[in-house]
Amino acid sequence: MKLKNITILVVVLVLLDQILKIWIKTNMALDESIEILPWFHLHFVENNGAAFGMQIASGGGFDWGKLLLTLFRIVMIGLLGYYIYHLSHRAKATPKGVIIGLAMVLAGAAGNLIDSLFYGMIFTASTPLTVATLGEGYSSFLMGKVVDMFYFPLFDYRLPWMDYPRTFFGAVFNFADSCVTCGAIYLLFFQYKFFSKEEKSK
Repeated sequence: MKLKNITILVVVLVLLDQILKIWIKTNMALDESIEILPWFHLHFVENNGAAFGMQIASGGGFDWGKLLLTLFRIVMIGLLGYYIYHLSHRAKATPKGVIIGLAMVLAGAAGNLIDSLFYGMIFTASTPLTVATLGEGYSSFLMGKVVDMFYFPLFDYRLPWMDYPRTFFGAVFNFADSCVTCGAIYLLFFQYKFFSKEEKSK
C-alpha cells in the first residue's frame, strides 16, 4: 500500500474526529445530552486524556499524570508512524489490512493527542452552564482535555451484590477511541498471522 494512500486515510480519519469534536465543544454545554435513539446519545464529557471517558489521577496542583500520558502518546505515535513507513517500503509486500489497521490506530491516537496539545489553548472552558468558544484558553500547551461524545446506554442491569442498577454500555467515548479500538481488534483477530510470521522471522 502506497504511503500517499496511508497518509490520506490517516488525515481523513483525524479530520472527521476533529470536526465532530469541535462541533460538540462549540455547540453543547458540558454534560449536555442529545438523544438520537433510545440506545444512542450524544453526551458531551471531557477527560484528561484516558480512553472511554476515564479520568487520570493527578497529584497536587500540576497534573503530572496528564503530562506523562501526553508525552507517552507523542513517542508512541512517532514509533507507530515509523513502523508503518517501514512496512510500506519493505521489499516483501505487507498485507493492506495490516497497514489499514495500524493507520486507524495511528489516526485515533493522533486525534486525541490534538485535543491534549491545543484545546486548552484555543477554547474557553466548557461548563454545565456555558458552551465553549474560540478565545482565551482554559489551560496551557499539553494540558487540554479530550472531548468525548458517543454514549450507548444499551440496557440497565443489577446484580445481587450491587447497591444500584448499572448501565451497559456506560462508557462515553469519541471517534478517535473508536478508530484505535476497531483497528486493534481487526489486527488482533484478522491479521495475527502476519505478526506471528514477523516474530518468527526475527
